[in-house]
Amino acid sequence: MYTMKEQTVLITGASSGIGRSCARLFAQAGARLVLVARRKERLDELSSVVQGDFGISTYCATLDVRSNEAVDAFAAALPEAWRNIDVLVNNAGLSRGLDKVHEGSVQDWEEMIDTNVKGLLYVSRAVIPWMVARKKGTIVNIGSIAGHEVYPKGAVYCATKHAVDAITKGMRLDLMDTPIRVCTVDPGLVETEFSEVRFRGDKERAKTIYQGLQPLTPDDIADIVLFAASRPPHVQIAEVIAFPTAQAGAVIVHRT
Repeated sequence: MYTMKEQTVLITGASSGIGRSCARLFAQAGARLVLVARRKERLDELSSVVQGDFGISTYCATLDVRSNEAVDAFAAALPEAWRNIDVLVNNAGLSRGLDKVHEGSVQDWEEMIDTNVKGLLYVSRAVIPWMVARKKGTIVNIGSIAGHEVYPKGAVYCATKHAVDAITKGMRLDLMDTPIRVCTVDPGLVETEFSEVRFRGDKERAKTIYQGLQPLTPDDIADIVLFAASRPPHVQIAEVIAFPTAQAGAVIVHRT
């Protein structure tokens, strides 16, 4: 494994789920962490945990990636010592609702598009020029199997993840004349707060998504992200699709 010691890793949506697991695994590997999310108290708690457990340095900032102004302000305020970003993990993302297009909520659509697509673009636009200037960096975008398949009542969420897939491929083309690597990790069913967010806190409905099978965990995905980021510089892990063993497609799942 290419060493992550003293590498600087920026993780969006770091306060929970895959983002939090990425923070712990990169910290365990010796990386310095720039952690951003909307929930300050969770960021502070995570920062305290990884510093205590692994003795690494962290920089935390409350950030809503949906706001380009907020992203620009974050980038401008980031101390010079933290701007040498070696790895960007574009993890912030969400789903809202499960509806047919003609019955869907425009507010839900806007939240998904603003977070999953525009938020990824805003953060990438701020950080990638630093990587280009240094001739060094790895970008890992967290996509989804929904970026490869469309399922009933998921048109808009799937569209946002298809956009992540297209943006990732476009980034790789745009950066192919640089040493910067562009990766996407596209999970199937991962048990996080994702379904609770989709169903606006309905825990019982969220539980049904994972019943009857062993889903992936956030640590499973974080392990793949770390693997992609820690390859030797000439190795680019372009795309990884990860399923639970009982899943074979976006909605093809064996339940017991």
